[in-house]
This record gives sequence, C-alpha cells and structure tokens, in this order.
Amino acid sequence: MGFLHITRVDMEKVFEIKSVYGCYDRTIISVVIVNYNAGIFLRQCVDSLLNCPLSLEIIVVDNDSHDGSADALSDCINVQLIRNTRNLGFASACNSGARVATAPFILFLNPDCYFEPGTLVRLLEALCLNDQAGMAGGLLCNADGSEQAGGRRAIPTPWRSFVRAFGLSRFTDRWPRLFYDFHLHKQPLPEHDIEVEAISGACMLVKREAMEEVGLWDDAYFLHCEDLDWCMRFRQKNWKILFVPSAKIYHALGVCSGSRPVFVEWHKHKGMLRFYHKFFRHQYPGMLMWLVAMGIWLRFVLVVIFKLSLKLKVFVSSALKGSSSAKR
Repeated sequence: MGFLHITRVDMEKVFEIKSVYGCYDRTIISVVIVNYNAGIFLRQCVDSLLNCPLSLEIIVVDNDSHDGSADALSDCINVQLIRNTRNLGFASACNSGARVATAPFILFLNPDCYFEPGTLVRLLEALCLNDQAGMAGGLLCNADGSEQAGGRRAIPTPWRSFVRAFGLSRFTDRWPRLFYDFHLHKQPLPEHDIEVEAISGACMLVKREAMEEVGLWDDAYFLHCEDLDWCMRFRQKNWKILFVPSAKIYHALGVCSGSRPVFVEWHKHKGMLRFYHKFFRHQYPGMLMWLVAMGIWLRFVLVVIFKLSLKLKVFVSSALKGSSSAKR
C-alpha cells in the first residue's frame, strides 16, 4: 500500500500548508470514501489511510453493502462510518460525507484506490500553490502501472462524443481542433501540473471554499457522469482543475460495479443523457440533441447485448465442463 512513507521534504511542505490554513492542531484533509460491496479493497484503502503520517479525518459512507466490507471496519475507532439503509447512489453518498467533513480540503476517494508515497502531499501542494485551482487529481494507473483512461480528460461534448463514436479521432493529427478526442491518456504525460477540463471522481481533492461556492454533487445522477457535471460547474465558477502527473494513484477499476453490469450501464447511459441535456441543450440544434439521445440508448442496447452474451458464454462453458466431468 502506497501512502505509508512521506519524506522529510514532503512533511515540511505539509507544515507550511498547515501554517497557511491555521491547521496546526486539526486535520487538513477529510477523506470521503463511498463504499458499495468493495470487499477487501475497502479495508485495505482505510488501513493505508490510517497508516498515513498526515492527520486525516476518514469518513466512509456505505451504500447498503451486503458483502461484509463495512463490517470489517468495526475495529477502526478513528473512522466515521455512515450506513445508508439503501443504495443512494455515488453523488448522494459523497454529499453525505461532505456535509460532516470538517477539514479545509476534502478528498473524494474510491475504496479500490491506493497511492504511491507522497501522493497526497503533491495533490495538496498543487492546490495550495494555485489560488485559482479548486480541484486536483493525479495519475490514475492500472495494476501494471499503465495509465488509466479518465484521470485527465476533456469534457465530452456532443460533437466530441460523435467524433469518438465514429472513430474520427484518428484524424486528430491532421485537424486537431476539429477531431479532438476527449480522452487524454494516450497523449504524452506532461512533466508538470497542467490545467484540464475534467478529472475522475475516483480521486478528487477539492478546496472547501471552492465546493461551498460551486455547491455539492448533483445527486440526480445515480452513477457515472456526476464527476463530469461537477467539473463543469467548477469551471463555470472560474475554478481551475489540475492534473498532477507526479501524484500516482492505483485504481482497481470496477470493483464496486462489476457484479451488476446491466444496472451499471443503465445508470451510466441515463447519466450521459442528463449531462448532455443539462449543459448542451441550448448550444446545439434540437435535431442534433435528439440524435445524441438516440445514440446513447442505441449504445446502451448494444453494450447490454455484448455483456449478456459474455455471461452466457461463461455459463455455457461451465455447464459443458461440468457435464464432461460427470461422464468421466
């Protein structure tokens, strides 16, 4: 687990930041973790936070998990556990945690994430060095160290989504302004912190003052696109969003959502529709927005068919293996 060791230089930076915010005797970061059946990943994430030399306030919001992951925190006396009696969705659970958080910075963190040493300090420093920055995220990585999509991205406008859906992003080199792909992880990694249009909700460090001006997460989203919505609203209030490439975060993508693929895809596509309608309906012709809506639901049908066919394939394969074993 990556939090555990922080260099003396990093600790000096933290001391300077605490002096600016008057946090000598209290926590500077509240961590909000939304859990839904994350299994052993939740406890691993919390343990790494508890072993962090920084003084953190840890808030876990459990969305009615049934796998015992929340129960595994029963001996963690320094963790505030909020148990919902039903699954309220990611945005609503984030808001529950944010309302009880007390620190000047709030980290929204997925339970399937862990950091490299010094990551929290680098995110914190990036926000503190830029008065106009309201939110910062790091380099999201897969277990093998490769960069994960979504950690740095442009806003997926209807046109950019059209470009990606029809493979037109291959013309980016020739006409970069016209055929711009909203996923930036295929671009060379920047050498320093840069401003981006959006980061991932898997790991977001935000300034309290920015959050109070922008408002909480839009809980009309159940799952997916709520992070894009928040990024849009931060930028509308002239708060910058930073991507910090030196802050590496390992993310076991899909741990909390892998058990119900159709349910997740339904809310993902429903979230897409809300996002486009909320921010772009006055910028694009009605006919184009209608085509976007049709494209979203067509994509939903195709994705569901594909995922169900994979499950059927696995079921049939298991059944054939069982039958073969029985004959022996």
